[in-house]
This record gives sequence, C-alpha cells and structure tokens, in this order.
Amino acid sequence: MKYKLLGALGVFALGTTTASADFSLTILHTNDIHSRIESINKYDSTCNAEGEAEGECFGGVARIKTKMDELRNQLGNQNVLVLDAGDPFQGSLFYTTYKGEAEAKFMEVIGYDAMAVGNHEFDDGPEGLAKFIDAVSFPVVSGNIDVSGEDSLAGKVSDHLILEVGGEKVGIVSALATDTVDTSSPGDNITFEDEIAALKADVAELEAAGVKMIIALNHVGLPKDLEIAEAVPGIDVVIGGHSHSFMSNEKEGAPAYPTMVGNTAVAQAYAYSKYIGQLAVTFDDEGVVTAAEGEPVLLDASVTPDADMAAEIAEMGAPIEEMKKRVVASASDVIDGDRAVCRVTECPMGNLVADAMLDRVKDQGVTIAIQNGGGLRASIDSGEVTMGEVLSVLPFQNTLATFQVTGQTIIDALENGVSQVEEVKGRFPQVAGLKFTWDPSVAPMEGRIQEVMVMDGDSFTAIDPAATYSVVSNNYVRNGGDGYKMFRDAMNAYDYGPDLADVTAEFMAAQGDYAPYVDGRIAQK
Repeated sequence: MKYKLLGALGVFALGTTTASADFSLTILHTNDIHSRIESINKYDSTCNAEGEAEGECFGGVARIKTKMDELRNQLGNQNVLVLDAGDPFQGSLFYTTYKGEAEAKFMEVIGYDAMAVGNHEFDDGPEGLAKFIDAVSFPVVSGNIDVSGEDSLAGKVSDHLILEVGGEKVGIVSALATDTVDTSSPGDNITFEDEIAALKADVAELEAAGVKMIIALNHVGLPKDLEIAEAVPGIDVVIGGHSHSFMSNEKEGAPAYPTMVGNTAVAQAYAYSKYIGQLAVTFDDEGVVTAAEGEPVLLDASVTPDADMAAEIAEMGAPIEEMKKRVVASASDVIDGDRAVCRVTECPMGNLVADAMLDRVKDQGVTIAIQNGGGLRASIDSGEVTMGEVLSVLPFQNTLATFQVTGQTIIDALENGVSQVEEVKGRFPQVAGLKFTWDPSVAPMEGRIQEVMVMDGDSFTAIDPAATYSVVSNNYVRNGGDGYKMFRDAMNAYDYGPDLADVTAEFMAAQGDYAPYVDGRIAQK
C-alpha cells in the first residue's frame, strides 16, 4: 500500500472511494504477536514441522499475510484499515536473534497502516524501538509518551494521526500503559502522561481539525480500554492490546466482540498471531457509530502460509534451528504456563522455574526464590522438551540475580506481587523456599499478605521481618521490574548469573522425566 504524507498531523491516503452519508469501515487488526514469526502450537509456543504436517499449527506471520490479503480482496480493498495494537516484539528466538528486524520486515510485507507502541518495544531500550521505526514505512503512534528528550526516538513516534480512507478522515489516537516503566526499559528520558488525560487532548486536537471518526489504538489492556471508552468522549472505536484478551460472540464466557460502551466499540484479538480481528463499523454523517459487528478470524491449518514469506522465515530461522531442535529434557505431562493462571495463583510452570532457580544457588546459602509470573510466556507439552520450547517460556535472556534483604522487604515484595491480580498483571510472584497466604478482599498494598512461611531446615517457620534472607530472582525483578523497587537497594546483589532458560533446561534434565505439580505454596484466605 502506498502512503502520502499530507500534513503535519500525519495524514496518509488509503483510498479514493466517494464518501456517502453512511460510511462503512472495516478494521483488520492484530495485537501482542510477541515475535511469533513461525507458527504456534495449541500452547502458543513454536510449532514444529511434525505439527505443521499434521495440521495442528496456528498463526505465524506467513498465515497473517495470507489471510490479510484474502480479506482485503474480499472487501475489494475499499475502506480497510490494517492496524496493530503493539507488542510485536519479544517472545521467540526470532526476537532474541534479530532484535526486531524480523518483525519489521514481515509487518512491512503484510502492509500495516499503523501500529501502537507496546511496552515490550522498549525491552532493548529506546534504541531498539527506534531501529524498528526506521525499518518500516507505516507510522508508529503513542500519544501519552513524550520521547522528545530521547535522542534516538525524538520525532519518530506520532502523538496522533489522520488517515484518509475512502475520501473520509479517520483519526488515530493511542495510549501506552503507564506502568511500562516497571514492565520494560524505556529509560529515564521518556516520560509518561495519564492515559485518559492524553487521549482527551489528542481527541480535542483531531476534532479541531475536523475529524469526526476517531479510533483509539491502545496498548493498555481491556479493563483500561473499557474505562477509556467511557471516559473519553469522541472516541468511536477502541482497538486494544496488552491483556491478550480473547473477545468473541461465539465462545461462551468471552467478552463480546466488539463490546459496546455507549456508541463506542471496543475490540481485541487475543495474541501470538493466532487470530486477526475483523471489525466492520458504520458511521453516520456526524461520525457516530451506528453499527459495529465482527468476529476474530482463527488462523488455523486451513489457512495456508504465504509461500514467499514462509521461505524467508525458513532462511532467517536456519541459524537458530539447531538450537531450537535440541532435546534438553522430557516432561510426563503438560507444564501449564498460561498467563491466566501464572499471573493470579500458583502454577506448574512457576514452580518449575522457581525450583530451578533455587536449586542452582542453594549451595550459596540462598533459601528463597521469587519469579515474576509475567516472565513466563508459554506452556510446554508433554514428552520431549526442546531448547526452543524452554526459550518460548523464558525468552527475555534474564540472568539469575542473588541478593540479601530483610524479611520485611520480602513481605513488601509479595504485597507488590499480589497488588494487581485483578488486572492479571505480570508482577504476581511464583516462589520456592517459602509459602504465603493472601486475602484478595483486602485493598492492594494494605495487607493482602496474611502469612509468610520460610523453609528452615526440613520444615517451614514464620518469616522474621527483622532477619536477613538470601534470595534469588532474575535480574529484571532485582532491578525493580514489575514494581519490585524494594529490591533495588538489596545487599550483596549480583545480577550476572547464568541465563534463566539454561538454568531451567538443566534442572529439568537432571529430574529425568519431569513431573509438573502444584503443592499449595500459594494460598488464598
């Protein structure tokens, strides 16, 4: 698709269809692809050749390319926008190896019209996002971050856009979750504004420019998107990401696709390249939504991957294929690492990783392990376990970090860990060497942690707030990630241990046929 910059606000021509009193627009959208360049299995980790041959794989960018082309053709390329709500970065060996180059290359070929900044776009600092933006022709937008003080990004991220579609102006505003300072690495030169305040200002500017139809392309999570739809007049459609929410009219218990908040349609399309959202919206001549309908399109084996893109993926994947295929362990059952579990309660994957961390450093006198649930990115199937699968779970190249803190600091850390369970945030603590009970009826950070017991010899005893304990975590958490700021001033901190994925793989290998389990180390009152 060819673009033409028409003005200072960022106007891109997308079509020439004559406008009418009722204007129909189809939005094709993705979010949270998380570097699933290759196809995925039912556990959202990389699918193998055998799974592909047996028709058991989903997604991957080559399937996105096929389906996007097909849907555009069906619609006659009329009044179509292709949008991404952020986080194409981080989550597979393609990101680990190419640091956004693969994502940029394939998103460019697919033909996106705009993309929101996601929190993981900062995982390699502002420079990583800047390199990505330089490699794509479509605009990247985020309205509540000020990048003017960051030399690598200044002038590269739009506050808002105006796209011309079928002779009509369509505005794009965007917000990024303000806790990105905790969940990624934007650095000290980028400042964040409240999402709602920033969106109100950008909507006002678009309306002053005569734009009546406005889409919020956000990376804040579904609960915040619904709040935004209620709080910001002038937004007609919200296309979201960050919470990996599956919205559907066909799956029982799922939020409706779209969910209407007054006349504002809110939509999201899960994650990991498994679906494309397809939302058809009709506006009246005042830009008010009069109809909005659709359903996410499943990219299963019935969608044939684009051949040219598949060949490029294979070529880029060749250098890492040997490592991915190397069998490192086996599992007697599925090791559940689903975010819906590991971010709210004890989970088998959390126990595996925390146990592995503690086992590696126990001879150093370390007795407690804490792993953030958000650092666990996939499940592992039963049977042979490859290094590629382990790296799908632990893709961040985090290293083991050991340190010493008081018992009270550990209690404070656990309070932080359970403070955002309702929002399914990644700070939830998976632990080893201790167990705790928490009460969700208590307000966050006001005493949800009811009891903490630590291993003392062969039995558990109540934690002593005044005592000093040796702890292992990952370097991201130790340096304050996911709200664990209380660890920044820890004593005797060492952040440069072995890679967490290697530690986990070696621990599993030593167990023989690893049997996943939960044992009640995390309980609710």
